[in-house]
Amino acid sequence: MSGTPRQDVVAASGLSRWYGQVIGINDVSLAIGPGITGLLGPNGAGKSTFMKLMTGQIQPSRGSVTVLGEPVWNNPGIMNRMGFCPEQDAFYWNMTGLAWVEGLVTLNGYGAAEARTRALRALEAVNLIDRKDDKIGSYSKGMRQRVKLAQAIAHDPEVLILDEPLSGMDPLGRRQSIRMIKDWAAAGRHIIVSSHILHEIESMTSTILLVNHGRIVAEGNVHEIRELIDDHPHRIFIECDDPRQLAARLVGWPVVAGMRLDEEGVEIQTSKPDVFFTELPDLVLADRVKVTRLLSPDDNLQAIFDYLVK
Repeated sequence: MSGTPRQDVVAASGLSRWYGQVIGINDVSLAIGPGITGLLGPNGAGKSTFMKLMTGQIQPSRGSVTVLGEPVWNNPGIMNRMGFCPEQDAFYWNMTGLAWVEGLVTLNGYGAAEARTRALRALEAVNLIDRKDDKIGSYSKGMRQRVKLAQAIAHDPEVLILDEPLSGMDPLGRRQSIRMIKDWAAAGRHIIVSSHILHEIESMTSTILLVNHGRIVAEGNVHEIRELIDDHPHRIFIECDDPRQLAARLVGWPVVAGMRLDEEGVEIQTSKPDVFFTELPDLVLADRVKVTRLLSPDDNLQAIFDYLVK
C-alpha cells in the first residue's frame, strides 16, 4: 500500500527574474517539501529575489512558481496562507509594536478585536510582549527582527518565508529565535529561511539549497556540504564591551584555533563554528560581557560555491 504523496510546499519551473541587464534568479526549477528548508548563499546571490517571487511581490520574467499547489502571482487568496519576514526594515517608526502588528493583521481580513488578540499572542510568542507599547523607533535591531517575526506568524499561516531573520541579533537572541523557528516547524508549519551564514542554517535544519549567482548550485543534506569545508577555518568577529576579558576566556577553548584582539572586539578562527556558537551564549552570560555584534565573513561559504561550480 503506497503512502500519501508528498505535497510540495513550493515548486518552481524555469523561474527567472531579471532587472534590466542584471539577473536576479536564472532558470530555477525545484520542489521544496515540508518542514524547514534553508536557503543559503552569499549576499547578492539571489535569495531575496527568490523569496519575493515566492511571496508574489514581484512577477517572474519567465517561468512559474507555486505555493501549496497554487500560483502565487496575482493570487491574493494564497497570501493568507503565507507569512513573510523581510530582510529590510519597513516601519512607521512612531507606531508602537502592538499597533504595527495589529494594523497588519487587519489586512488579512480580521476585525479589530480579533486583530488585537492575534497581535498580542504573536508578540508574546517572540518575547516582545513587555515592549509592545514602546515605539518601534526605540527598538534595537534584534527587537525589530522579532517584531517582524511577530507580524509574519500573527495570522497563523501554513508557510513561513523568513529572509535573514537572525541578522543583527545578539547570541542570546539568535538562540531564542532558532528555538522558536524549530518549534513552529514542529507544530506543523512549513518554513523556508535564508541566511548567508552556514552555522545558522545548520542549527535549524539539515535540508538546504545553495544559491549562487541566481542559480541553485546544490541541494540536499547540510552535513554533506559541511564535509566540503572542514579544512577551511571559519573567522568570527565578536564586537563587545570588554575584548580583553572575552579573549582571556576564549584562549583555552579547544574549538578556537586562532585569535586576534583589537579595541572593538575579538576575531577568532574555528573549524567547528556550530560548537562555538552553541557555547558562546553561556560564556557571555557567565562573564557578563556585553556582545553588541557578531560578524561571520562569507569567505568560507564562497569557497564552497567555487568548489561546486568547478
